[in-house]
Amino acid sequence: MSDPIQPAAFVSKEGHIILSNAICDALGWVPGTRLTIEYARGGLLLKQTFAFAPSAIDTLFGSLRHVGPALSVEDMHAAIVREAADRSDD
Repeated sequence: MSDPIQPAAFVSKEGHIILSNAICDALGWVPGTRLTIEYARGGLLLKQTFAFAPSAIDTLFGSLRHVGPALSVEDMHAAIVREAADRSDD
């Protein structure tokens, strides 16, 4: 972000912090984005919180187990097509 954003934020009667669309758009925050709040220099610092901590692929490798022989790319593609067709019927 190169230009500082100046739009105001407001606190609602319920205690919710309302941010302008300009702020949310600039940060890529959509409704439902989780934020952590930290006290910082007489104010607040908002940071986006992610559901999972960033991980390297090496720490995740093998975490999902498959029983049986390895599937070919064609078999995986066919399974995706079947699942997509099943879901489109709902």
